[in-house]
Amino acid sequence: MKLGVMNPVLNEFSFEDALKYLNSLGVQCIEIGAGGFPGDAHLKPAELLSAPEKVREYKELVAKYGLEIAAISCHGNPLHPQKEAAEKYHNEFKNAILAAEALGVKTIIGFSGCPGDCENSMYPNWVTCAWPDYFGKILDWQWNEKVIPYWKEMAEFAESHGIEHIAFEMHPGFVVYNPETLLRLRAAVGDIIGANFDPSHLFWQGIDAVAAIKALKGAIYHFHAKDTRIDESNTKVNGVLDCKSYADIMNRSWVFRTVGYGHGKEVWNDIISALKTVGYDGPVCIEHEDGLMSPKEGLEKAVAFLNDVLIYEQAGEMWWA
Repeated sequence: MKLGVMNPVLNEFSFEDALKYLNSLGVQCIEIGAGGFPGDAHLKPAELLSAPEKVREYKELVAKYGLEIAAISCHGNPLHPQKEAAEKYHNEFKNAILAAEALGVKTIIGFSGCPGDCENSMYPNWVTCAWPDYFGKILDWQWNEKVIPYWKEMAEFAESHGIEHIAFEMHPGFVVYNPETLLRLRAAVGDIIGANFDPSHLFWQGIDAVAAIKALKGAIYHFHAKDTRIDESNTKVNGVLDCKSYADIMNRSWVFRTVGYGHGKEVWNDIISALKTVGYDGPVCIEHEDGLMSPKEGLEKAVAFLNDVLIYEQAGEMWWA
């Protein structure tokens, strides 16, 4: 395994200063946003691809600080029912693929997207219940008319440009939000589709991270290290579906936290061990979205915590067996 960081937490840094800082922390790899919600502060595809020397200089800068590029991120909603929004996210995702190809990166991270409920919708419709039965009709239309056709086309485009993995973050608000929906899209499109496993979005849904990892054996292509703290008293009153601002930490049912501040070391030991058990030995990239900690403090605490949790070496032979 390699310890990494998703770069938006460092968007206020220049790219070189961000690399220098991560090197000082002993981080081994970086996941870089190239559009969509993560932004493109450190990787603007059009600039990168404007001349061959730009690509060479970019690679050399990353190597100068002893880092590797773990993945390129471009989270968005290319299935948005508003045409302009969908085209924006679609083009950004395609450009991120082209940037990844130029840099020799094989994994693209993103969201599955979420359509509306018909061709004339204005906003996405995330369906989460089975009754009344019109919700089922919406789901069928979304998957058969929008989701599967779009990702089949994008999978072909990605493969033609050297991408081996499209890793979806299972995130509420999008059609892929848990292992079942991830595996449904993978079955329809192919093995290029897999998971960017982020336990923070699973914790608040009531999903056991270890059980989910086992269910996704062979389909985990990336990992985000982010935690969630469930507020038991607020959850007992209002449940886990919470539309209040992330800034309303006192009253929310759950909030994102730096690893170790939502679940303890035993839980994270089990998660990392489960990853090894199912054969995942790739990047573990910290995503910092903790409203109680500065970027620097939250990131450095996460690095220290995970350095003690990650399994870096191969086990070797079981000599005792």
